Amino acid sequence: MRLCDLKSGQRGRVTALHTVGSMRRRLLDIGLIVGTLVECVGRSPGGDPAAYLIRGAVIAIRDCDSANILIERWDPSWA
Repeated sequence: MRLCDLKSGQRGRVTALHTVGSMRRRLLDIGLIVGTLVECVGRSPGGDPAAYLIRGAVIAIRDCDSANILIERWDPSWA
């Protein structure tokens, strides 16, 4: 599933980044790498962008960018 498909309060683990160029570099710089746990903490009133908790920081990412980030739903029993 894609990162943009997460609803508020849901978590997922990054499985792949299909971004290129400067956006890929920015995502890698904030620690969004394969295996990272991500939680959707909310969406703006218009629905885009969404805020994600990534390694202790809340980062807003637009849907057009988060659509290129693949995740698997995270189950708390995996921890």
